[in-house]
Amino acid sequence: MTPRVREILSWYGADNPGTLTNLARIMNHGRLAGTGKMVILPVDQGFEHGPARTFGMNPDGYDPAYHVQLAIESGCNAYAAPLGALEVVARDFAGEIPLILKINNSDTLYGDKRPISALTSYIDDALRLGCVGIGFTIYPGSGERKHMYEEIAEASRLAKQAGLVVVIWSYARGEQISKEGETAIDVISYAAHIAAQLGAHIIKVKPPSSHIEQPAAAKVYQEQGIKVATMADRIRHVVQACFAGKRIVIFSGGDSKTTDVLLKEVSELAQGGGFGSIMGRNAFQRPKAESIKLLQDVMDTFAGKK
Repeated sequence: MTPRVREILSWYGADNPGTLTNLARIMNHGRLAGTGKMVILPVDQGFEHGPARTFGMNPDGYDPAYHVQLAIESGCNAYAAPLGALEVVARDFAGEIPLILKINNSDTLYGDKRPISALTSYIDDALRLGCVGIGFTIYPGSGERKHMYEEIAEASRLAKQAGLVVVIWSYARGEQISKEGETAIDVISYAAHIAAQLGAHIIKVKPPSSHIEQPAAAKVYQEQGIKVATMADRIRHVVQACFAGKRIVIFSGGDSKTTDVLLKEVSELAQGGGFGSIMGRNAFQRPKAESIKLLQDVMDTFAGKK
């Protein structure tokens, strides 16, 4: 156990030993073990966007075993997926990598301006499959946010009682938020703070832009001189918004990008004090050897080796 991992665990003093053990398992696994940084491979995009859009670029990805092997071989801290995918791999790869069960999901077959995800699995499933934690998506700004906040409050309570880690995907969107506003610095930091207040151990948000969506927030940013000009500045502010950096905040890879663009962004995330990346499509849609190199380059960047 490194001093950095012990320090991070000390921020979660309300949690039981089981939860702290599972959080330590994530931080002590893979290429970034002991650094307090993490790279997680999430593969919930097939549910969210459809199989062809997700796996058509690399047909090996239709098999869930491909993804868990990719996570293991590249040295990821954990692998996250919905119920069905984990049921395919949990027995064959038991104990080889920490697993996170994504317990709510949505699809694109029905367009709705009030986004909400459905509960698709439960705490008992996470325990049965040997998972270290659960993942849950919320959409701050959605007209359905009340239901999502209440669902994660109950799921989080049960998960913590069972000694599991709670990971919240916090994606602001809804009728009153513009498309540009979904990644605005004030909105991203607000969404991250909401996830922290809902009890997340690990918070996942998108990298923020310098756009400020809310006029009331813009006034404060200007008056207080809050720096948002560079990505590193913005990441620093998002981390600050999560209890002055006392919650783990990791950033999504987002839409597909070239390797150079992606690694430049990761470098800025690291400079700003981000705890890591949760990178799906930008990794598994590439050929396997290329995916492994990319993920390891990302890990080395967070470790300060690049």
